[in-house]
Amino acid sequence: MNPRVPLMKPGAHPDLEKRIMGSRGRISPLYAVLLNSPEVASGWEQLMTAIRQKTSVPPALRELIILRVAVLNNASYEFEAHVPHALQAGVPQGTIDRIKASALEGFSETETIVLRYTDAMTRDLEVSDGLFQQVQKHFPDPKTLLELTATVASYNMVSRFLIAMRIH
Repeated sequence: MNPRVPLMKPGAHPDLEKRIMGSRGRISPLYAVLLNSPEVASGWEQLMTAIRQKTSVPPALRELIILRVAVLNNASYEFEAHVPHALQAGVPQGTIDRIKASALEGFSETETIVLRYTDAMTRDLEVSDGLFQQVQKHFPDPKTLLELTATVASYNMVSRFLIAMRIH
């Protein structure tokens, strides 16, 4: 199935494409679609670069969040795109397989709390005070807590955009 809007041809926005290449290493189908609106593509690239490369969230934990969001939202493109990143961040293949199968046993206490937080934000939108207090206990620094929450929220945006636009 093709994306619902055309992929922009290379060279349409050379400066922005160069910036995306610098932060992503390539123009993925997601960015080829986003380039239909250079303003949105630019903001998206800045936000997602901050989330993926400039936060205090440990890379392995970040990738667990991203994979879990992808599973919950049935965003297979997002899941498969992040498997290499998860492996590079030190997430074992067995853990990736458990996330894909929604088998949430065998995780550390911190990982379990973060996965529960991810589930609440993704499925319910509302996070109970009790769960938030548990997350806050593991991440008492407001900066990291905000960045963790922004990671879950932003990858929900990504998966929903991918699915709506039929980007595979």
